[in-house]
Amino acid sequence: MYIPKQYQLTDEQRIRQIINEYSFATVVSLHQGVPTATHLPLYLSEDGKFIYGHFARANTQWKDILDQQVLAIFNGPHSYISSSWYETKDSVPTWNYVAVHVKGFIELMEDEEEIRLSLHHLIDKYEVSNSSYDVNAVDSKYMNDLLKGIVPFKIRISSVEATAKLSQGHSKERQKLVIGELLKRNDSFDKEIAKLMTEN
Repeated sequence: MYIPKQYQLTDEQRIRQIINEYSFATVVSLHQGVPTATHLPLYLSEDGKFIYGHFARANTQWKDILDQQVLAIFNGPHSYISSSWYETKDSVPTWNYVAVHVKGFIELMEDEEEIRLSLHHLIDKYEVSNSSYDVNAVDSKYMNDLLKGIVPFKIRISSVEATAKLSQGHSKERQKLVIGELLKRNDSFDKEIAKLMTEN
């Protein structure tokens, strides 16, 4: 990923936070020599060494994914920044954003206990705390049939790159103008970018 030095994000806690909060990611690999991508919910292991997920078995991306480095892209909040918000018209619009790229090698999971734990963890991550859904109550035959239709995997992480482009190249006064305009807009990403700019 191209990251100008001033936008490079190195804070491990913030990087983990982005991966956890924006965990519907894009997994990119080469399939028969052609770049291929699948959009998947993923989760980071507690020790930060693995990313877990699963493909639909009908998705052929997994068939030749072993022994190659894959890329998982986590897109955080992003916002259009209008030049009309600046104190001068001698400027151009831009885009502020946060993103994390994780590279690693995929291992297809075969251990049934590990597979079930990973699926339960993924469900628990997204279900609200007072949800009435309990995956343990699902009929075992039904669950086993579903498991036949997926290919669970884990990515052994080899490198992580992260960027946070938050108007760092502009003056503090201009950044305040941008933050003010973002907060006026009724968009959760705009408000999140404003918050990150304030904290930066």
